[in-house]
Amino acid sequence: MDLKQFLQILRRRWRSVVALPVLALLVAGGITYFMDAEYESKSRVWLTVDTREAADAYTAAFIVQQRAASYASAAKSSGLAEEVIGRLDLEDLTPEELADRISADVEEGTTFIEITVRDGNARTAQTINDVVTTTFIDYVTELETPSGAGGASQIDPKVTDAPTYNPDKVSPRTVLNLVVGGIIGLLLGVALAIARDLLDRTIHTVDDVAKFTEAPVLASIGYDPAMKKSPLISDLGGFAARTEAFRVLRTNLQFIDLDNHPKVLVVTSATPTEGKTMTATNLAIALAQTGRKTLVVDADLRRPRVASTLGLDPAVGLTTALIGKAEISDAIQVHEPSGLHVLASGAKPPNPTEILQARVTKDVIARLRQSYDMVVIDAPPLLPVADAAVLASIADGTLLVARHNKTTTDQASDAVSRLQQVGARLLGVVVNMVSKRAVGSYYYYYYEETSPVGAKARVNGDGGGSREKLTARRGGKDRRKQ
Repeated sequence: MDLKQFLQILRRRWRSVVALPVLALLVAGGITYFMDAEYESKSRVWLTVDTREAADAYTAAFIVQQRAASYASAAKSSGLAEEVIGRLDLEDLTPEELADRISADVEEGTTFIEITVRDGNARTAQTINDVVTTTFIDYVTELETPSGAGGASQIDPKVTDAPTYNPDKVSPRTVLNLVVGGIIGLLLGVALAIARDLLDRTIHTVDDVAKFTEAPVLASIGYDPAMKKSPLISDLGGFAARTEAFRVLRTNLQFIDLDNHPKVLVVTSATPTEGKTMTATNLAIALAQTGRKTLVVDADLRRPRVASTLGLDPAVGLTTALIGKAEISDAIQVHEPSGLHVLASGAKPPNPTEILQARVTKDVIARLRQSYDMVVIDAPPLLPVADAAVLASIADGTLLVARHNKTTTDQASDAVSRLQQVGARLLGVVVNMVSKRAVGSYYYYYYEETSPVGAKARVNGDGGGSREKLTARRGGKDRRKQ
């Protein structure tokens, strides 16, 4: 993973990177708020050696340095704490509790012992430290009182720094706690972002598409919050980003197999809710807007939506013609705003797969191929049912719609395998609902309708090919990668 990929992960997973530090700050702040304040008092004791002969000075100094650590441990022993409790009449404390408030450390390379006492009150901490220091000196003096012959060395403890009074609390350290909490949260957030990205199997980039197919990404359709109110590109402005995206798809289809240009196209997806119906319908509208005679067929006999999306009657359509209740020409409707011809699904049959596998269905599609410049078939998803695979096997090509950040590479790979098993031809992949700010994605940015180039195009009455050239460099770059 290089720096660029790392930064892309952070930007794509910024919610994790931000959420955990904020959570860590809240936890650190809460802990700090509920912690009891502590004050500190310090004193220093110097252990000196009294020698009668200069020759013994080095040995005596060595001995006192060795013993200093033992005496430091004695300063925070429960025995000494019990004596301090007796002198100060601290009946609310046990020797163990008081010993936990006392610390003693030997300063490196010296015989100085620093005694520290903590308490919830600054004055009480000083008072306790004063008694602890006095008791400690008495304890060392008693142990080191000479009992042998003259000339033996004696450790003589002396107070060099009296117990201090510090009115500033030493704990909790609010700023330090927040800084440490924030750093820990940031590290956890980055780690979580990387882990989520490594474990994420959904489609984000062209490289993700390359994991399951060699077919190119023909277009990506950006997420549009207005899609529910205005699902059709015929309802949008001429230079809306979604409109331009379908023009890009239309243009790219023209360059697929120039010698055997596909006329019957199946649009499907791996799973439901990936936007295959909207893709099929709007692609058909984009084709019809160029003046080509185009038909969209709603072959999703289980959950038909094409007719209702276009505001047409879904009752008469494909199944009506297949069972002989109406001629194909009579079942076809026209979407007036775009001039698109529409063959709705008709009545829902109890056996959709068997109907689509029937010879009569192949004959109907063959007739439609002869009657139209382009036939776009909206098929059910590939993984739940076999309908789409059946249709793909008799069509000239298939478009696989994958939803950005939802469809997994495993699902898409299984869908491609279904197409390969029936000998279907996968023309390309359309990535749907791509976030405009998706890092490393293939979102196409387009000129706004109010741009000078857009205005010029409208004045010249350009309604087709030149508009498709108005994609920004990002879109062109991604197509070259394909």
